Amino acid sequence: MVPGSLIEDDTDNLLPMEVHHRRTMTRYKQAEFEDDSSSIGSVQLTEGVSATATHIRYHSGSTLWKSRSLLEKCLILLVATLVLILFVMATLLSVSGNRGPQQIHLSVGGSTKENDYCLSEECVTTAAQLLSSIDKNIDPCDDFYEYACGSWIRANPIPDGKSIWGTFVKLDQQNQLVVKNVLQKPITDMKSKAEQKAKLYYQSCMDPNETVETLGPEPMLKLLDEVGGWSISGRNFNVKSWNLQNTLHILQNKYNMGGLFSWAVQEDDRNSSLYIIQVDQGGLTLPTRDNYLNATQNEKLLAAYLDYMTKVGVLLGGEYNSTKAQMEAVIEFETKLANITIPAEDRRDEEKLYNQMPIAQLQEIAPFMSWIDYFSDALRLVGKKITDKEKVVVYAPNYLSNLTTIIQNYTKTTDGKIILNNYLVWQTVRSFTSCLSKAFRDAYKGLRKALIGAEGGEEPWRYCVTDTNNVIGFALGAMYVRETFQGDSKAKAEDMINSVRTAFKENLRNLSWMDQQTIASAEEKADAISDMIGFPDFILDPVKLEEYYIDLEVHDNSYFENNIHVNQFNLRKNLQNLGTTVNKTRWNMTPPTVNAYYTPTRNQIVFPAGILQAPFFDITHQQSLNFGAMGVVMGHELTHAFDDQGREYDKYGNLHQWWNNKTIEKFTNQTECVVKQYSKYEINGKHLNGKQTLGENIADNGGLKAAYRAYIDWTKTHDKELPLPALNLTHKQLFFLSFAQVWCSATTEEATNLQIEKDPHASSKFRVIGSLSNSLDFAQEFNCPLGSKMNPVEKCEVW
Repeated sequence: MVPGSLIEDDTDNLLPMEVHHRRTMTRYKQAEFEDDSSSIGSVQLTEGVSATATHIRYHSGSTLWKSRSLLEKCLILLVATLVLILFVMATLLSVSGNRGPQQIHLSVGGSTKENDYCLSEECVTTAAQLLSSIDKNIDPCDDFYEYACGSWIRANPIPDGKSIWGTFVKLDQQNQLVVKNVLQKPITDMKSKAEQKAKLYYQSCMDPNETVETLGPEPMLKLLDEVGGWSISGRNFNVKSWNLQNTLHILQNKYNMGGLFSWAVQEDDRNSSLYIIQVDQGGLTLPTRDNYLNATQNEKLLAAYLDYMTKVGVLLGGEYNSTKAQMEAVIEFETKLANITIPAEDRRDEEKLYNQMPIAQLQEIAPFMSWIDYFSDALRLVGKKITDKEKVVVYAPNYLSNLTTIIQNYTKTTDGKIILNNYLVWQTVRSFTSCLSKAFRDAYKGLRKALIGAEGGEEPWRYCVTDTNNVIGFALGAMYVRETFQGDSKAKAEDMINSVRTAFKENLRNLSWMDQQTIASAEEKADAISDMIGFPDFILDPVKLEEYYIDLEVHDNSYFENNIHVNQFNLRKNLQNLGTTVNKTRWNMTPPTVNAYYTPTRNQIVFPAGILQAPFFDITHQQSLNFGAMGVVMGHELTHAFDDQGREYDKYGNLHQWWNNKTIEKFTNQTECVVKQYSKYEINGKHLNGKQTLGENIADNGGLKAAYRAYIDWTKTHDKELPLPALNLTHKQLFFLSFAQVWCSATTEEATNLQIEKDPHASSKFRVIGSLSNSLDFAQEFNCPLGSKMNPVEKCEVW
């Protein structure tokens, strides 16, 4: 099952890996249209997510900055420093020179003497940063997002090659710089062999000797021979001896590739202390089923996809016209898969999706291959045996049944068999093109442009830092934590989590739609939520860290082979779980990650070190800012335990009905209000999908409410903090400003459209507007008239 998370990512991840377990964790931000990077039986074409990602990166070369002389650089820095000083002085002057509030809704109240403000270096810097993003020409009661972020958006155009630019991206890039510096240290400085492997992998990605360029297509051509050939490249493919079962064993069980369906060993939803095999729908290359089914609307995208496929095929030896024709047939096959794929918004009821059965029953539903032979072949890698009585969980039985019909029709003819093999091998080829020479990476630019409005092109070191984090992130995390993470942050974050949890439980008692027995059970679940902060302890133990990565083979000049080894390592790691007890302290994110998540089967919230820094969290900041940013993140993840999917799991992380039917009915009525509210929001002429984004919207609203109450509770037991200069905002108002400015961002039209189609999160603007327009506290603090856009008469409340 999939847990909850915070954000839609800025890493420009595109062609998703199939979700083999639909609700493993909910992140605060979606990692840019991506799913789990270590999927079994399905591989993702995505950037910044998996070792097999297709990235667009530049070779090292001069930049505008690098081309400057030393004198020019010094003068530029001097001018920038003077501008910053002038800006800070102007903000301070506005304190004494502009006594009245600029907006009738904004007022600090009381004296405005200079010594009534916090004028420390931290306060002045923070005030300047907040003020620089605000657009004072916008009424905060009309559009608080534009008020909070309008100036930031104008001052921060999307950089060339990027599709999204915002707070999360900037912070992630800061973390990348830290990681780069530790990776560039001598290998003798590494504390463990695992850390040495991280450095070796990074070096292979950077490719200082141009090995990748020199080899060109050779590594892939060699792999094609090993998997049985490919008709498109003309490499040793014999359709007469071709067998679907054998092909799946080689591609999926030996090389951990994807196609047709997805599967993995994961926690059993109904008995979360044990692992079980899970099987689900999958097999699409493009991000959504609609990309195929709405052919007219997606004409340019489909043309770009075909062009990309054809270019890659030709680079691997295919003749242009023949390659294009065969790739068109692959797209036609994928379209058939899209037609039987169930939309994400119709897969939100976890109890209805859960179908446990023996493998023998799965065989009856989907007899296109021998499932017991397939699973046995995979588990042989880790020395495990099963029978056809082994229980599996099937999340899409209708899909698998329909898939059988499609496959049976294709295997009746020689041409159909060729298309099936072309499709399956394409899943492998596309997954490894980023590990090949520049010509292969350049082939992807057109498709990337069609998908998210940007061709990409980041510095090689940034690409390689992200890639290394995806591959061997806990070893990288050990170096990152030693370099940056402050011990005080962990203790302070723990205190904040507990205060937000207490506030959430206080809010529960005020709900009119929930019966007292269920409220008591919900409080028990909230108390049972475990939290993990910063990093897993094992990463700082060199022996345990080495043991974790002991089977991963890495060399400093074999980037393509390293990625094959990574795929195989991830497969073995996953398969080893079968038959073992679940480790509920296992992390799903690496320490440098700027995100957070909730896992329902573990009833657990996790906050990596990467997000525990400004602007989200800083022990030197006013608590109004910390609670408005990080407090809301914490409340968001905690509320996921009670969203439309998380509420189906009890305090132990087991899926079953622990609410009575009447309360469930009332909950559904409350959530319907949220669905309708967000479905009315519109961007680029497209309405948001309120049903698809329901869980995240519930978490946003509940998290904001819990964090604000926690902040108010904090003020009752602590000394009053001085207001920040120049802003003319109370600390209660700063709480809401801090929350909103976390979401300041700019996005290309294409990326926005893709987000609407695929992402379980609403767009940044409506994550702010949607939550605040439901908040009575916000309306009160900003004196928003009832009936104004930010204080509508009708409001939605779940938690």
